[in-house]
Amino acid sequence: MRLRTTTTGTGSRRIGLVHGLGGSSELWQPVTRYLLETGQYTVTTVDLRGHGESARASSYTLEDFAGDLAESLPTGLDALVGHSLGGSVLVRAVERLQPARAVYLDPGFRLNLPTTGVTGRLFWLAPTLCLGVAGLVQARRGARVRAGYSPEIRASLARSRSAFDAAMAPIVFKDVAHNPLPVAPPAVPSTIVLSDESPAVLPDDLATELRNHGWRVCRLPGVHHDMHLEAPHRSATAIIGSFQP
Repeated sequence: MRLRTTTTGTGSRRIGLVHGLGGSSELWQPVTRYLLETGQYTVTTVDLRGHGESARASSYTLEDFAGDLAESLPTGLDALVGHSLGGSVLVRAVERLQPARAVYLDPGFRLNLPTTGVTGRLFWLAPTLCLGVAGLVQARRGARVRAGYSPEIRASLARSRSAFDAAMAPIVFKDVAHNPLPVAPPAVPSTIVLSDESPAVLPDDLATELRNHGWRVCRLPGVHHDMHLEAPHRSATAIIGSFQP
């Protein structure tokens, strides 16, 4: 599927940004603003299938998302950045897109959800209910964080949610949970940027294993999962830092 993309800026370094589940390209505006202010970057954002202004679909597998990304973004960008689900998708498309580097913000590499034994079978028999219960505490915490966002960001979140095909959520969570990222060297030089909530999507032991296999891993302490909204300047600085040797 050909996705909706938007390119802004005239800088010589070209960066692509891939949003997370329930988001849209619009949510990258705070980070994009910082990148463009440097005069060094041209930024391309994308709406994944079933998000933003891209079409809805009958299938929402990680491979579907990754294939769309490979079809819609140019190859050989200076950097590709994926947040949360965007990281899960990017890591599956990165060999086809061959950016000079990849940056993963709290990527969904291994969800902290049951997948084996009786608990795993029961959980995925009614995923919508179980995911809803599992997310109640996180939702309350997230609401407190979002209350501190600017009115502009809260409005962007509302627009993104209204365009989102929510039917995909249990499908995506199941696919990510049952297909965690295998531990291996990165396909391109890669940086993982973690928040204080990262263990839910990338456990600390996996982060250590990936670091031992050549991934650069850093942390932004004091921020939550949606770091690009809560701390856009720090997130943009982390992205810019990936260009350092």
